[in-house]
Amino acid sequence: MTLTRAQVAALLGRIDRRPSRALGQNFVVDPNTVRRIARLAGVGPGDRVVEIGAGLGSLTLALAETGASVTAVEIDRHLVPLLRETVEPVGVRVVEGDAMTLDWPALLGDERWVLVANLPYNVATPLVADILDQVPAIERMLVMVQKEVGERLAAGVGDDAYGAVSVKVAYWATATIAGVVPPTVFLPKPNVDSALVAITRRAEPATDAPPDRLFELVRAGFGQRRKMLRRSLAGLVDAEVFACAGVAPESRAEELDVVAWGRLAACSS
Repeated sequence: MTLTRAQVAALLGRIDRRPSRALGQNFVVDPNTVRRIARLAGVGPGDRVVEIGAGLGSLTLALAETGASVTAVEIDRHLVPLLRETVEPVGVRVVEGDAMTLDWPALLGDERWVLVANLPYNVATPLVADILDQVPAIERMLVMVQKEVGERLAAGVGDDAYGAVSVKVAYWATATIAGVVPPTVFLPKPNVDSALVAITRRAEPATDAPPDRLFELVRAGFGQRRKMLRRSLAGLVDAEVFACAGVAPESRAEELDVVAWGRLAACSS
């Protein structure tokens, strides 16, 4: 069982609430869509799944149907009682909290986890980046985000969407667009399509260059992405470093993959 549009509307009506713009709430109200997401996540019995922004529990119920052990995190205190009422009877653990400030080690323990979530548009990019940086217990993610955001997360060299966050993801993981979701399956209906992004953490980072130095250079390079690197990285990288790294100083940030950025970082450390 998952929640239909009428059931979601009825639950919100019980507490006289509307979806919160401030919290980026767009509830999925199509059972086929949430079951598709659960299927694409590839989870089942024996898997531990953490869901961020569980809302009223539509996707949560679809994940529970797979037989996985599900922990649902929700920040909206008004929704938490309804979420508990909906999903705790099928064995889901509900946690009230803000994913941006969660004590992840306390929540996840020493187990390996999969994150599956319909992420609010306003926190999707920083949340994915923080989880990759700080939460190694999460080995895989399937996140639904604004299509434009999804394209940036999964972009590679040569893609129009390729940018600093693309390099961040590529350093830690591989990422692909697993599907597109239309606005019509949401309540309220957003103005854009959404994308499902599958992210799998690498066993080791893509390069062994110092990460702080690497991302300092990436931020500087993409901060002035129209300029050649010899200009955007002036004061950070000199001619000898470009030569050591095998990177042309006339290149632009969008022409370097994560390994090339790693060489620049290693040669300038």
